[in-house]
Order: sequence, then C-alpha cells, then structure tokens
Amino acid sequence: MQSPPKKLLEQARDTIRLKHYAYRTEETYIQWIRRYVLFHHKTHPKEMGKAEVEAFLTHLAVQGQVAAYT
Repeated sequence: MQSPPKKLLEQARDTIRLKHYAYRTEETYIQWIRRYVLFHHKTHPKEMGKAEVEAFLTHLAVQGQVAAYT
C-alpha cells in the first residue's frame, strides 16, 4: 500500500535538506512559503501563477514595508 503524498511544507523541507542548507535558512524559507499560502487564503501554489506572486510581493512592499532585497 502506498503512503499518502507529502504535504507542501514537508516537500519543501525535503528539498531544502537535500541541498544541505542551514537549518535557519530552512526555517526562513518555510516561513515565507507559509506566509505566501496564507496570504492567498490557503490556495496551493501549483494553482497560482505570476499574478499571485506579484500580488504577494506588492503586499509585502506596500503594507509589510519589507525591503526589496528580502
């Protein structure tokens, strides 16, 4: 019997660990992914495209006052 498919954040963690990134980098990336998904009302990223990425980045720049380099 096959195991159920892994959830998005588990897949992201696996990929990050395969690349041997630092633990703090992993946690930061996971946090950004979580924020992105929650911003779009828990829509799965594979159902979104360029417009959603631009909307999230605009939100961060305008309302979140996040620096462009972030």
